[in-house]
Amino acid sequence: MTATQLDRTIAPQLAESALLAAFEAHNLRSSPAALAAVFDESGVIAWKASGSPRNDGVPTSRDTVFRIASMSKSFLAAALLALRDEGALDLDRAVTDYVPGIRCVLNGNEESVSLRQLITNCSGLAEDNAWGDRMLGARREDIAALAAEGLLLTAEPGEKYQYSNLGMSFVARAIETVSGQTLEQFVESRFLEPLGLSNTRYDVEAYVDGTSVAAGFRNFDDGETYIEEPFVGSGALACIGGLFSTVDDVARWAAFVASAFTDRPQHTEVLSARSRREMQRIATVIPDGEDRPDRQLEAVGYGMGLVIEHDRRFGRIVQHSGGLPGFSSHMRWHLATGLGVVAFGNSDRFEAWGLATRALTETLTSADAPADTVQPWAATLEAAARIDRALQAGSSFSEVGEVFAENVMRDLPPEVRERQLSEALEQLGAVLPAQNELSARARSSAMPAELRWVIACERGNLECFIRLVGLSNPLVQTLTVAAQSQPLPKENATI
Repeated sequence: MTATQLDRTIAPQLAESALLAAFEAHNLRSSPAALAAVFDESGVIAWKASGSPRNDGVPTSRDTVFRIASMSKSFLAAALLALRDEGALDLDRAVTDYVPGIRCVLNGNEESVSLRQLITNCSGLAEDNAWGDRMLGARREDIAALAAEGLLLTAEPGEKYQYSNLGMSFVARAIETVSGQTLEQFVESRFLEPLGLSNTRYDVEAYVDGTSVAAGFRNFDDGETYIEEPFVGSGALACIGGLFSTVDDVARWAAFVASAFTDRPQHTEVLSARSRREMQRIATVIPDGEDRPDRQLEAVGYGMGLVIEHDRRFGRIVQHSGGLPGFSSHMRWHLATGLGVVAFGNSDRFEAWGLATRALTETLTSADAPADTVQPWAATLEAAARIDRALQAGSSFSEVGEVFAENVMRDLPPEVRERQLSEALEQLGAVLPAQNELSARARSSAMPAELRWVIACERGNLECFIRLVGLSNPLVQTLTVAAQSQPLPKENATI
């Protein structure tokens, strides 16, 4: 079920309230400046800033440029897939077919590593964030020499998740081999210019005089003092973290990527919707043993240049952080609605992911957001509508028996279903009249044969769920109707 098909919008005041709550909960002392924005498929809905980007008293503005660091990897992945779509390269071929001289060694034996394994962070190359952060400006010749000497793998290629900046840089070299351009030139001509990302650059010197560009800072005393940090250079590893951008440009980029899951994907001439969906599916599972009081995740993994979370309440959320000496950034968006948040801080201690996560969670919770993005079958929607009308009218389940497969009333006899429904309504009160359209009350559709929706009652919601069997004439094989004990959404919190 797509965001556009549900026709959901969000009030700017709700987004502003979410940002205010997130800023109030965050440690703003950790960075001289902070900037965050809530966005949807049309762009920025609301933004909020604090501090001074150069620590000189000049306030942070909506168009202040920050370095986005590893958020750049989504552009790298998109570039790789664009060339794959054109038949210029094969993701499952060894990287050495495009970039000779890379030696990957496991237990004394050389291993073949594919482009797919590199872009999905399961190449066996060790995690290298601390080292990689300071290597953005390294020369291509120097990195090639290190690769020729032999890189020690810590796992068999394809075996496990390990975040490798070095591995991503080899993807960039393959792109350069087949395109005849530097990675930076290819990204600019293929994505930045066609999508109108006019404030996104790899080189800070490319901004015109007078542009508000945040300087990088470090602090080691909880914001008592800030030490200015020179920009890490742009060289062989700029492909993995070199970009500078604004909240509006990142919002536009995220909306472009996320729109692949809607019925109106943006700019398919730039990159196919299919490839963008591939970026946003888990390819490599990330072990996640953290206790997360802010959200409950069923799964988390790396796609291509993006991290994917499967949230128990909200479904799929796509995100990526960025961190370099002097900067912290984060972008995340909710596929079912297209709502997202981007956050910047100009200190590597800022933890922009925390600010962005709080703001998006607050937005989605206040808006009572649905969970998933799969479009149901017409038969699923028709069966749900029949059951929905019957429940609102107080009719018995037997009156809609034609939409049920034979097992439904045998698995749970009609009199048991009626008794359970009565018990739920005793808890929730009467069904409220004048319900919104079913599409506005849909909560999730994990597959085309399923739909979960709610019916508003005096003291909460009835939660309804159906699953159809995929016959030529699909019929409902599973039906549950139960009390959902939670307050109704606020009137101004519709999305």
